[in-house]
Amino acid sequence: MVDAISPYVLEDIDNLIGKGELREMKEGGMEYREGQTLLLGAEIETHEEKGCSAHSLCFFPTLKAIKDFSRDMCKHIKNIHLCSSMSRLTGQELFDIVEDHGGTFIPAHAFTPHKGFYGNCCDSLLEIFKPDCFEKIPSIELGLSADSMMASQLSELDGKSFISNSDAHSLIKMGREYNIFSMEAPNFSEVLKALKGIDGRGVKANYGLDPKLGKYHRTYCLVCDRVIGGEPPVLKCPVSERHSVVVGVKDRLDIIRDRSEPEMGLRAPYNYQIPLDFLPGVGPKTIDKLIKHFGSEMKIIHEATFEELAHVVKEEVATNIIRSREGKLNIEVGGGGVYGKIEK
Repeated sequence: MVDAISPYVLEDIDNLIGKGELREMKEGGMEYREGQTLLLGAEIETHEEKGCSAHSLCFFPTLKAIKDFSRDMCKHIKNIHLCSSMSRLTGQELFDIVEDHGGTFIPAHAFTPHKGFYGNCCDSLLEIFKPDCFEKIPSIELGLSADSMMASQLSELDGKSFISNSDAHSLIKMGREYNIFSMEAPNFSEVLKALKGIDGRGVKANYGLDPKLGKYHRTYCLVCDRVIGGEPPVLKCPVSERHSVVVGVKDRLDIIRDRSEPEMGLRAPYNYQIPLDFLPGVGPKTIDKLIKHFGSEMKIIHEATFEELAHVVKEEVATNIIRSREGKLNIEVGGGGVYGKIEK
């Protein structure tokens, strides 16, 4: 839950506790209806002196901690009832407040050109955070347009886990990206150990889009209204240097990386998955039909055989699902806020 400092959301949480549908867990986090664990958090925008801004994820173990954090943030957010994400703080100042309240701080979609630290504010997180604070950051959120292999070209991220998270603004995108953790129980304490990779816990796997499908993978010219091809880094439009461009994640990483090859080491594998609604000819009715038969989109994308799929949908659709699983579909690369597309 990344809107949990909103007074309205906190009121909803209290109401659910009163109804017995939500309860605090001893090890941190909240259990919803005896089966689902919720971590209370917030996504906060900060601003640096040179005029750039970035988003960060802040998670807290207890309801008291996030309520105290919410009250504190009222001093730094113009109207927390209207918008709970926009602060007047710097990244370092937000980190300090989160730490004071016993929370965990994670840079969000760190490589995207809009609101990402690497994409928008700095070549190194050490330009934003004090060295001892940087060491306490357990993890980096990749965002749609980057994967673990790309991020592993930055040596300063060695020892930090990578997470790939869904955008929860619409139901169709839930589960589009997710992580598998190795831990003993679903609670805040165990998740934090997994992020830090301690006591045998860890991030076992990341699942997400092929970065080529992400909205900011390559540089995009806003005047020509198209992705600019060519070997990275592409930083300007070949038609005119005066054209405004949105620099792509791949192009930006080519500038700031200090390795030509990723250093994966013991890092968790990043598994590509193409959501059904990205596939040509697959609309809401087809998706509903498949999910009704197989139970979940993940079962369809990763497990169902061609024969099983073809029993439910047209062979062409079944073939594309299998080809997407095998990485054999051609992708028209995304950029400038426009998703990539599967070529027909």
